[in-house]
Amino acid sequence: MAPSEWTPADLLQLSGGYWSTCALHAGVKLDLFTLLSEKPQTAEELTESGRVKRRGVTMLLNALVALGLLEKKADTFRSTPFAALFLNAASPNYLGHIIMHHHHLMAGWAHLDESVTSGNQLRERMSGGDEPQYRESFLMGMFNLAMLIAPKIVPEIDLAGRRRLLDLGGGPGTYGIQFCLHNPELTAVVYDLPTTRQFAEATIDKFGLSSRIEFNDGNFITTGIEGIFDVAWLSHILHSEGEEGCEVIINKARGALEPGGLILVQEFILDDTLDGPLFPSLFSLNMLLGTPDGRSYSEGELCGMLTRAGFINVGRLPLLLPNGSGVIAGTVPSH
Repeated sequence: MAPSEWTPADLLQLSGGYWSTCALHAGVKLDLFTLLSEKPQTAEELTESGRVKRRGVTMLLNALVALGLLEKKADTFRSTPFAALFLNAASPNYLGHIIMHHHHLMAGWAHLDESVTSGNQLRERMSGGDEPQYRESFLMGMFNLAMLIAPKIVPEIDLAGRRRLLDLGGGPGTYGIQFCLHNPELTAVVYDLPTTRQFAEATIDKFGLSSRIEFNDGNFITTGIEGIFDVAWLSHILHSEGEEGCEVIINKARGALEPGGLILVQEFILDDTLDGPLFPSLFSLNMLLGTPDGRSYSEGELCGMLTRAGFINVGRLPLLLPNGSGVIAGTVPSH
């Protein structure tokens, strides 16, 4: 929105928009959408479990009706078809994990001014770090997001003739799974921290790909990468590091690629002026809150990192992706 188009009402809507966000988060955290997808219930019926009080749950239910996520008939509430599809924990399209991840980030965002003042991260102090519930919401939230976009990206990337993929920092393995589903001759290794193993192996097994995708654990900043690959996929891992850390990761990936190997880097990509698009700009603040040195990078910065690591034919693939995402590719020289 251009500055001349702003109105006081727009400004106040932006300032108070977190009210709607918090109502959504509360509904997901209390699993109301799942309960009301299974059967319509009144506020009184929902209080019988003892988990909520009538006054509070009645107000929340009515607010979720006003948001268009619940339907109300007389005193009975039920999930809308949309909420039953995406906010019901029993649905394969459930997005509750990423919503809970956003919920866990809110405490840090409320203190953004402190992080800007100090230049230091606050998230570790504000959110609980690697406690199991936070780790699960993060990893499965990444799975939620990747499942929305990976089936659209993967068919647009030509891996014909390639046989061995490294999904570096692959979390639950969503992209490794989708690349293998689309390329029957491909096998893959998902490489991530040991705490990720149980989520990755369960997800890989769910897709029936345990014979083609293995999980290797380790810290790809401090240790080497075992094996030789002809394609490396780095999806949204560089933004957690400063430039020095990014170059370490890229060089580790290059060392694991054979001559002619392909590297693919997906990130939220800033313009070269660093002041847009909006989502990568805001995401950079998220990295200020949560990491010592991480941030969003521009297309020029990412291409420069790959070029300095010795990749050739470096450039951005012509993909139309949401939230300022993009994929930068490069190849290892054949000789």
